[in-house]
Amino acid sequence: MTGGAAGLLGHLPALQVVLPLIASPACLLGRRPGVAWFIATVASWLAFLAACILLWQVLNDGVIRYEMGGWAPPWGIEYRIDEINAFVLLIVSAMGALAIVFARSSVEREIPEGKQVLFYTAWMLCLAGLLGITITGDAFNVFVFLEISSLSTYALVSFGGSRRALVSAFRYLIMGTVGATFILIGIGILYLMTGTLNMMDLSVRLPEVSGTRAVTAAFAFIAVGVALKMALFPFHAWLPGAYTDAPSAVTVLLASTATKVAVYVLLRFYFTIFGVEFTFGEMRFDLYLMPLALACILIMSVVAVYQDNVKRMLAYSSVAQIGYMALGISLVSVPGLTGGIVHLFNHALTKAALFMALGCVAYRVGTLSLSSMAGLGQRMPWTIAGLVVGALSLVGVPLTVGFISKWYLITGALERGWWPLAAVIVIASLVAFAYVWRVVEVAYFHAAREGSMQAAATEAPAVMLAPLWVLIAANVFFGLQTSLTAGIAERAAEILLGTVP
Repeated sequence: MTGGAAGLLGHLPALQVVLPLIASPACLLGRRPGVAWFIATVASWLAFLAACILLWQVLNDGVIRYEMGGWAPPWGIEYRIDEINAFVLLIVSAMGALAIVFARSSVEREIPEGKQVLFYTAWMLCLAGLLGITITGDAFNVFVFLEISSLSTYALVSFGGSRRALVSAFRYLIMGTVGATFILIGIGILYLMTGTLNMMDLSVRLPEVSGTRAVTAAFAFIAVGVALKMALFPFHAWLPGAYTDAPSAVTVLLASTATKVAVYVLLRFYFTIFGVEFTFGEMRFDLYLMPLALACILIMSVVAVYQDNVKRMLAYSSVAQIGYMALGISLVSVPGLTGGIVHLFNHALTKAALFMALGCVAYRVGTLSLSSMAGLGQRMPWTIAGLVVGALSLVGVPLTVGFISKWYLITGALERGWWPLAAVIVIASLVAFAYVWRVVEVAYFHAAREGSMQAAATEAPAVMLAPLWVLIAANVFFGLQTSLTAGIAERAAEILLGTVP
């Protein structure tokens, strides 16, 4: 390796964020939609390549520490990459890279040409913010990048083009701002009590003041703020509208990345900064988190059954899937936490594929009501076949990634002797089968009305089908080959729980 190449690799942590951040104004300067899309695509795939290299380096050489501007922590800002956030970086960058390919045709159909350049500008800001949240080792930087991603996301949702989209974006803005404010207050209190913002330094200094009311208040503020950002029941009200009314490509990106990054923030703050002993020993966070997770899984799965809009159905399903991640965290065991972490990856693959399939349907049919799916199994065979495989993964059928997540969660519950939790997971999976079956039944066993859009529909463009089927293939491949995903998740769980050096 040449010195130049070696030097470039040494700056990959910074480039992971800088590339999409520079691409954002570059998209605006490009002026034409095609140029903006090209810039966004190149930056997204380079970010994905950087994430792959960083994960490989972490797995082989251990934790990577990058000092911004050469200032040593805790005085300077540090980017710190270990197994858990290297894994999340891979998820976010991979979904961003596939979603931007899918976005080209979808955006052309759903967004006026005059707004498309602005759309790609906001898209890249959102991606930069999500990657920044994941990679930074500075607590205040988490808030900064959170605001970058959130503000751009509100704009992306508003591009939906209807009044409902504007209302959903405004509701998301209000609830997102409340969540961010709570997080900022919590971080401010931690700084007041410790005099540092570096996450690793915080983890060392916090035990000295952990018995104070201020730290307890910070713990509670951050918990509520993160719960709002990850749409954990009952803080989920912004999500169904945002996912339903946003443009198809935006829904794909948000469903596969935004809530996953929020779950990562929860892991980082409560396992790394506050520590397992304080979080689950003194504060008994699991006693609050587990009931909310169970309510999230059961209530949102049942609500999804009664939705007529298929996109809204999958939005409520996403809230339920967040419950699975929270349940895994609340088990405070290696199998349970492994299930929660691996579900970050598995649900991203599954839900991105499902929303891409719906994006293909919207491209040809224009509406996503349940009745609009009639006869599409014959008219759009590749799209609906992808939808079916994604639905099977969502249910947790063996040979798909969804099964792997639920296997670890059930194992974690049974290891603790909590068989009712295992029963809840099985029951919720059966409810998931009920609502996805409604879509499959209409698509394959109901005929389209004569003269309707469905009757004249043809298969979606190849540029939209290609990323969809990459995700479908990944759903099956990682359902069979679990050594990478589940292996990394298990190692991350052991590190977070402190069972390995």
